[in-house]
Amino acid sequence: MAVDPLIELRGVNKHFGDLHVLRDIDLAVGRGEVVVVIGPSGSGKSTLCRVINRLEGIESGTITLDGEPLPEEGKELARLRAEVGMVFQSFNLFAHKTVLANVSLAQVKVRGRKRAEADKRSMELLDRVGLADQAPKFPAQLSGGQQQRVAIARALAMNPKALLFDEPTSALDPEMINEVLEVMRQLAQEGMTMVVVTHEMGFARSAANRVVFMADGQIVEDRTPEQFFTAPESDRAKDFLSKILKH
Repeated sequence: MAVDPLIELRGVNKHFGDLHVLRDIDLAVGRGEVVVVIGPSGSGKSTLCRVINRLEGIESGTITLDGEPLPEEGKELARLRAEVGMVFQSFNLFAHKTVLANVSLAQVKVRGRKRAEADKRSMELLDRVGLADQAPKFPAQLSGGQQQRVAIARALAMNPKALLFDEPTSALDPEMINEVLEVMRQLAQEGMTMVVVTHEMGFARSAANRVVFMADGQIVEDRTPEQFFTAPESDRAKDFLSKILKH
């Protein structure tokens, strides 16, 4: 378990109707750690991501961020979402706003920055994800890979303590996947705390400190990439790996 956990889940349970999607989840993510969550469809990976950001509530258990329990609602919740940025499968950019405005908006609204200061920060981050020249455009004028990089810049603009990625490349064409993973690898190297739900095993192998393998709403394995990929312990993991590593 992580020594100095930034994110900690203890005994977390979540149902959707009769479906028990998270079963007694215990997970600690240390500062600067990259934890990649993998597993078959319907194993609870995305829900795990969403409860950390309180996009989904939980029925039992506790979730703490930096030692503080997650707030329920209102202003405190907005602040939490600034502390824990989230990058979704579907970009979620505002179509009617420019790329620059997309990255600046929450800085002004939630962080209370002046527009000029926010725009300056946005430009630095767009430059960092290789898109400074796209700032005046609208999302529809960008490729999927570019839009996802804008979404990452937008999450970074809030100076979050951690970033959650929920299958950030699964809606992208194959040739765009790498440009997004490259930005994520860079962040990992810079020490950003990250929880990444993904199907990209190469990324899990190269960028993760730990691989968390989920099946049927439970964490089945939580090990280093080296251990997990070379010697999985559970039958579920062996089965999963044999299916995906064949091709």
